[in-house]
Amino acid sequence: MSDERRLAVVTGASRGIGREIAVALARSGWDIAFSSINDAASAGETVALIVAAGGKALHIPCDVGMKPEVLAFYDAVMATFGRAPDLLVNNAGIQTWASLLELAEEDWDRVIRTNLKGCFLNTQRAAQLMVEHGKRGSIINLGSGCNKVPFRRLVDYTASKGGVEQFTKVSAMELGPYGIRVNCVAPGAIEHERTKIEAPHYAESWAKITPLNRVGQPVDVAKVVLFLAGDQADFITGQTIYVDGGVFSMPRWPAEY
Repeated sequence: MSDERRLAVVTGASRGIGREIAVALARSGWDIAFSSINDAASAGETVALIVAAGGKALHIPCDVGMKPEVLAFYDAVMATFGRAPDLLVNNAGIQTWASLLELAEEDWDRVIRTNLKGCFLNTQRAAQLMVEHGKRGSIINLGSGCNKVPFRRLVDYTASKGGVEQFTKVSAMELGPYGIRVNCVAPGAIEHERTKIEAPHYAESWAKITPLNRVGQPVDVAKVVLFLAGDQADFITGQTIYVDGGVFSMPRWPAEY
């Protein structure tokens, strides 16, 4: 293998799970290009953490659901690093809380555009570059427990993540002949900045119903991404791996069981 560090693109890596993934990859020998939107201060912190972990870091503001911005992002990546990415992690995602009867059309459009269209646009461009430059790359899409079970009041988010899983499968079929693997990592209850704000007792509440008796942390997701990005997973594609402590595999039994 070449001494040249591998190059990863991570979308939405200014904080939370995306930041943890980017820093973990940097520690493991990757240079990182990442996108975020309207979060310059947090993005600067992520850059510093990547550099401290031994990687080169490039942050470019980018709305992942807007094609001109996505194309400009990859142009900047190519200009800065001089090579196509070896890995894409489609992490960027948003959600809105509203019932089906109350969900605003503009919120539906915004969530689908970011979570699903953003995954498509980044996958398409990164894969084009991988093919053009002869890279046998890997693409990892971030799903959710919503891939498996519906969540009330997360109508648009649940729809988007279900779409991400099927998009993962068709992408794996089409890109496999080029040596590009595509997989999905679906986190369950993960404690980070957003979930702490949404529910002050988030960790305690989810730990009680999780077979492993704890809530997940961003590092739990990053470990699986590292595995799927590496050579040990070179015959794995089109798969969804749940990082949920077993919570979404456990049926709801009557109390006497």
